[in-house]
Amino acid sequence: MFMKNKTKKGFTLIELLVVVAIMGLLAALAIVALNQARAKARDARRVSDIKQIQTALELYYLDNNEYPDKEGDTSTNIIEDKCLSSTNGFKDACAGTVYMAELPSNPLPRVDGSCTDTEYTYVPDVTTGHNLSYHISYCLGSATGDLASGPHIATPAGLTAR
Repeated sequence: MFMKNKTKKGFTLIELLVVVAIMGLLAALAIVALNQARAKARDARRVSDIKQIQTALELYYLDNNEYPDKEGDTSTNIIEDKCLSSTNGFKDACAGTVYMAELPSNPLPRVDGSCTDTEYTYVPDVTTGHNLSYHISYCLGSATGDLASGPHIATPAGLTAR
């Protein structure tokens, strides 16, 4: 007399727990990689923003033989979301030739690496009564291209560490 071998179909509890643990580990690794990619994208955008602002400032300089004055509240020097135009310089509203309809804002979250919650700021360097140079302050959370992490300034000569 032969006994029929009963086989159960399905997975054991241990097998299911192992699969769930592996899936959790893979999800955690994906989240870490995604956060790092987002941080690098924010820094790349910061560099791109500053280069666009520099281009607009050079166009302004070509038409006006100097860089614009600071706008309104000179204690902050914040230029984010302002307009850059020939008539008004940095203002909330444009008039005349528009070089940049809306200056970009530092992407959120602004606290990256050693960077604090800072906005893009502009200060003209006045020489003999004319704005013949400027510096724009910004910060990178990590190294981007040939720029190290940390605070930086942009001048007509290019992008440099502070």
